[in-house]
Amino acid sequence: MPDNLLELRRISKTFGAGTVDEKKAVEDLSLALAPGDFVTIIGGNGAGKSTLFNAVAGTFFVDAGQILLDGRDVTFQPEHRRAAVIGRLFQDPLRGTAPHMTIEENLALAYLRSAKTRAPFGTVRKSDREFFRAQLAELGLGLEDRLKSPVGLLSGGQRQALTLLMATLVTPKLLLLDEHTAALDPATAEKVLALTKRMVTERHITCMMITHNIQSALSLGNRTVMMDAGRIVLELAGTRRAGMSVEDLLKAFRERVGRTLDNDRMLLAE
Repeated sequence: MPDNLLELRRISKTFGAGTVDEKKAVEDLSLALAPGDFVTIIGGNGAGKSTLFNAVAGTFFVDAGQILLDGRDVTFQPEHRRAAVIGRLFQDPLRGTAPHMTIEENLALAYLRSAKTRAPFGTVRKSDREFFRAQLAELGLGLEDRLKSPVGLLSGGQRQALTLLMATLVTPKLLLLDEHTAALDPATAEKVLALTKRMVTERHITCMMITHNIQSALSLGNRTVMMDAGRIVLELAGTRRAGMSVEDLLKAFRERVGRTLDNDRMLLAE
C-alpha cells in the first residue's frame, strides 16, 4: 500500500483562460492524505474548495499537475471511472438520489458498484434486502421499515443520511463531503455530522470535508486546511490544531494572507 491514499501534485485549473472572465480557481496546489485521514477544508467564497473537489472527482481535468489515488495516476481518468472508488455528497439533499425511485431501488443502484452483487439492476435478492435493512437500521431513522417508500417523500435530513449511506455502502477509497449539512436545520445537521463521524471512523474511510463552520473544521477529523484564492494558505494538525480556537484561526489567516476573512456565512456559523 502506498504511503498516501491521495496525492495532489501542483495542480492548477483556470476557467475562461484568455478572456476577460479568466479565473484561476486552483493554482499550484499540493496536498497529500494518508490512509484514514479526515481533512476538513475551509475558506471564503471563491477560495477554490469546490473546484478542488471537482478536480479530485474528475468532473474536469486539471490544466497542470498530477493526481494520484492509492498510488495510481488518475489525472486523466474520467469521472465515471473514479466514481467507483470515490464517494461524494453535496450541499443539496436533492442531489445524489433518484426521488421517484424507492429507498430500496436507490440502495440497489449504489450497490451495483460492488463485486459482491451479481443480480442485474431491478432484481433485489433477499440477501441484498436484508443487508439494506441492517444498514438503514444503523442510521436510527426508521428507514429500514420504509424500503418501498419513494425517496422524494423523505425529509432533507433523512435524504442526506440515505445519500451518506449510499456513498459508503461499498466502502470508497475516498469520501468527499461538500458542505453536506449546510442546507439542513442545526439539529438535523448535528445528527448527520455525528453519523458521518461514526461511519468514517468505523470504516476507516479517508475523507475530505468542506465546511463553512470553523468550529466544526477544528473539531472534526484530524487535519484542517484553509484555502484562499485557489491556494492552501494554512494547514493544521496535531497539538497545534487541538489548541487552536476560532479566534486563533482567524488571526492566523490574517497574518498569512494580509487581510481579514470577510465571509459572513463562516463568521456567523456557530
